[in-house]
Amino acid sequence: MKRPQLEKIIEELHHEAYFWSRQCCGFDDEQAKDILQHVYLKILEGTAKFDEKSKVKTWLFSVVRFTASEWRKKENNHIRMEDGFDIPENAAPIIAESHEELIQMLPLRQKEVLLLVFYHGLTLEKAAEVMEIGIGSTRTHYDRGKTNLKNLILKKQAHENAR
Repeated sequence: MKRPQLEKIIEELHHEAYFWSRQCCGFDDEQAKDILQHVYLKILEGTAKFDEKSKVKTWLFSVVRFTASEWRKKENNHIRMEDGFDIPENAAPIIAESHEELIQMLPLRQKEVLLLVFYHGLTLEKAAEVMEIGIGSTRTHYDRGKTNLKNLILKKQAHENAR
């Protein structure tokens, strides 16, 4: 793909790419901007190439996710939770200011699939492509993520009502 085409794609999808980058970075605006800048450099320098096997948005989201993952590994500032993580029934009260904070409490894969589907309107199949996992695993993370997020919201509401 030629540079003018790449620049046009970047311009058209910038808003959505920024929000996905922000979500991949734990809603940290500054880190999201840094990640997105690295993504655009990769694209314009030819390090990340569009192979036309998927839609442009799916490809761009994959590059953002991969770059954010690389960044986290370099910075060593994330705690990996088990993918099978479930919220215990007798857990301490949930204290969160927003739904974003509740989403951040979910395991990485559950969080990613929910954000891709609900915030970015991707299908489970496209989310699986972005996450580079099988559709069955994607469905499992999606179902567990919805259940865990619902439980977190209910616990937060119960804590607020008890005050």
